[in-house]
Amino acid sequence: VLLAAAVCTKAGKAIVSRQFVEMTRTRIEGLLAAFPKLMNTGKQHTFVETESVRYVYQPMEKLYMVLITTKNSNILEDLETLRLFSRVIPEYCRALEENEISEHCFDLIFAFDEIVALGYRENVNLAQIRTFTEMDSHEEKVFRAVRETQEREAKAEMRRKAKELQQARRDAERHGKKAPGFGGFGSSAVSGGTTTAMITETIIETEKPKVAPAPARPSGPSKALKLGAKGKEVDNFVDKLKSEGENIMTSVGKRSAEAAKVLAPPINMESVHMKIEEKISLTCGRDGGLQNMELHGMIMLHISDEKFARIRLHVENEDKRGVQLQTHPNVDKKLFTTESQIGLKNPEKSFPINSDVGVLKWRLQTTEESFIPLTINCWPSESGNSCDVNIEYELQEESLELNDVIITIPLPSGVGAPVIGEIDGEYRHDSRRNLLEWCLPVIDAKNKSGSLEFSIAGQPNDFFPVQVSFISKKNYCNIQVTKVTQVDGNSPVRFSTETTFLVDKYEIL
Repeated sequence: VLLAAAVCTKAGKAIVSRQFVEMTRTRIEGLLAAFPKLMNTGKQHTFVETESVRYVYQPMEKLYMVLITTKNSNILEDLETLRLFSRVIPEYCRALEENEISEHCFDLIFAFDEIVALGYRENVNLAQIRTFTEMDSHEEKVFRAVRETQEREAKAEMRRKAKELQQARRDAERHGKKAPGFGGFGSSAVSGGTTTAMITETIIETEKPKVAPAPARPSGPSKALKLGAKGKEVDNFVDKLKSEGENIMTSVGKRSAEAAKVLAPPINMESVHMKIEEKISLTCGRDGGLQNMELHGMIMLHISDEKFARIRLHVENEDKRGVQLQTHPNVDKKLFTTESQIGLKNPEKSFPINSDVGVLKWRLQTTEESFIPLTINCWPSESGNSCDVNIEYELQEESLELNDVIITIPLPSGVGAPVIGEIDGEYRHDSRRNLLEWCLPVIDAKNKSGSLEFSIAGQPNDFFPVQVSFISKKNYCNIQVTKVTQVDGNSPVRFSTETTFLVDKYEIL
């Protein structure tokens, strides 16, 4: 039985020790303190024994890796275990020094527990230990991503409902009627005006990307507080529909830039903030071939502090696809061409304060198939009275990470729900709009391809056009701002960047 595993100094001071049986601290410290005194100098051994225990050890520069075992333990197994312990330590520590070992002590203890359980060696190798200690679960990532998507959709639905309520109240006010089901909204001109202002304010506040994701609620003595109660009625209505078998989830198939801004998480904005936004418009044929792909990108500069108004942006362009760049008329074009820096033509002038200024835009138009970021292959084949549809995706641009990907496949009307065979990810059937939405939280280099199979009555032409939507925090054209410096003194300036890659149109016809 293995009693303990320890890393100690040459003087016998314990840095990390893991006991696998019940032992007191004084006992283990006494055993380790006695260990250096038992070693015979000049003799090369890997173990040393006392009347009660055996020390199996391996020198590691200025330290020892020591296993304390019982005397009837199998020495060959102990030596094999010792080698595994010795290989684990460099995995977590850059240097075999006392400070480094102390800093990563808990990582080492967790790894030791994977090697030995209750004194007996586990059948594990180094790669398995690394996997077990990381505790990285793909299923957990997918679950979290799906949950975040559902939360965002619920918030978007809430905003939509609020706008509908506001519009209904306006219509009722216009026709001189009492607003339906609003709990007394519109009973007086003053109350109605306050309500309108507060609802509008709520929506605007929620859509600001800088605020917390939780939607703002109206407050104050106004009757607008009853909007919260109405929200419960809406939730109850949705729950009732769900209990009757309806699938109530808002489709986000056609996302606009505004929607992406609403859904974007809050970011830490510096005094100099840049938004790098790209939009793609793509049309493919169902039998292959890119009919047209157009991508537009722009760098928007926002300065909130006057002392950083005279700056230059250092741009790094690693695009190899032949993208066409265009600077703002007030930007020094020669400076950008020669030194890849964005600065004003007149260095004495300042950039505008507290407003978004487009300083650089680019455009890429192509029919080259290898430029397609995400290929979709939809293959419907007739089988008697029904159609078997196989659809697969493949990420061609492996540097991208696409989030909230929704592949929307039209379905024939009046034929019921599709029978799903194999699927990577999740699906939603929208019976009202006759759509099948294939939902994938993340598509990246680790999850670059996937497929979906389903059967439904119909003809091959019924399943086109296939539409795709996604959001990405990495841009397609590798154009980034690497540094910001002041015009005077060339001193660096702290800045923040927000990158978004959106879909304007993505169709397979």
